[in-house]
Amino acid sequence: MRRRDFIPLVGGAAAWPLAVRAQQPSMPVVGWLSSIASDPFGMSLFSAFQAGLKDAGYVEGQNVAIDFRWGEGQYSRLPTLAAELVAKRVDVIMAGGPPAALAAKAATQTIPIIFTSGEDPVRLGLVASLNRPGGNATGVNLLDNEMEAKRLGLLREVVQGAATIGVLLNPKFASFDAQSNDVREAARAGGFKVIILAAASAKEIDEAFATFAQAHPAALLIGSDRYLYSARKQQISLAAHQSIPTMFSLRGAAAEGGLMSYGISYPDAYRQAGIYASRVLKGENPGDLPVIRPTKFELVINLATAKQLGLTIPSGVLSIADEVIE
Repeated sequence: MRRRDFIPLVGGAAAWPLAVRAQQPSMPVVGWLSSIASDPFGMSLFSAFQAGLKDAGYVEGQNVAIDFRWGEGQYSRLPTLAAELVAKRVDVIMAGGPPAALAAKAATQTIPIIFTSGEDPVRLGLVASLNRPGGNATGVNLLDNEMEAKRLGLLREVVQGAATIGVLLNPKFASFDAQSNDVREAARAGGFKVIILAAASAKEIDEAFATFAQAHPAALLIGSDRYLYSARKQQISLAAHQSIPTMFSLRGAAAEGGLMSYGISYPDAYRQAGIYASRVLKGENPGDLPVIRPTKFELVINLATAKQLGLTIPSGVLSIADEVIE
């Protein structure tokens, strides 16, 4: 080999690692857009999502990055947070909750979106159909808001003969109207009355419970909503003060002192969302991935709270409980 041919070859070999690094694709980024707060519950959902990613071979910090945006229960912030993720050109947006999903869908028609939604995503306009979503979004339909009637039924089985049940809903939640209609229809079918009050702040929750204290409903249903769940400690305390049996949508509220909860397994749903996000990162079209509907539901009963209320849980309800907290 001639010397003048050898020198460029050495120079090229020396430069090769830098050139390869420059050509390597950057690490994909998942934008995390959540309606709720970055509290222990919110982080538990993220951990479940992480587990789904890991099941498909994606580990945060190794071959995927996460860009967080937490709504902290303030739905009005979500459009701005969604726009920030779009501006950063993330590879996929994980949108937790209907408000976050709607904000993401309004912000982009091209970036793939994986959502979790308690309300029917077809009715919300997130997808064309459950089997063939089309567009840039798919995810998990939590069915949570469709179970308010079921929760009312279980609550009335426990508080037998209840003539009036209070219901607390968030008027700023996308599913407020649907929830209100569902509980009214359930009350008409069951032959009892409901008192529906709306609250979207700590002050309004206090005011709602003051109204319940005057109206004396036999029991209380807290509607499925991310903000209301974030304020569960306040509701549990007020319910205990008024000695009113209360049904929630998520296990954590029953574990922390609420009487009962009935709903889906949120960790399982978010793990499934993580798997879907991985499939999109690997090149699948979200519009071709059918919306997942969960099949695992959990009834949790806090017997310690029932004892404090002087309430005996019927054996038929105890027999179908997935968890009984002593």
